[in-house]
Amino acid sequence: MPKFLTIGYGDRAGYDRTPEQIRAAAHEQDAKLIAEGAMVGIAGKPVQVRNPNASGVKRVAGAFMSSELPVAGFAVIEAADLDEAIQKVSGVPCAVAHGVVEIWPIEQ
Repeated sequence: MPKFLTIGYGDRAGYDRTPEQIRAAAHEQDAKLIAEGAMVGIAGKPVQVRNPNASGVKRVAGAFMSSELPVAGFAVIEAADLDEAIQKVSGVPCAVAHGVVEIWPIEQ
């Protein structure tokens, strides 16, 4: 079955202004994805790694890309197609709590 990388963006302010029952349902959707075998996690602090022309590893603390909202978490899910992947993540916390979820098909 195809796999998809999802990246959730959101902040505490958006989460806090979302009604409790919607947040609870969103966490239930996360639990359902985990029960289906998804790998789900909260984002830690990023580190950029570079090794131009294999000349030596360089690392820099912080994100390479910036966005209006911080990265909140990641998941790798399985779905029959993009439409099913969208349906699966449309109810997770970042999607319902004034954030956004990107879906990246993993091509093998």
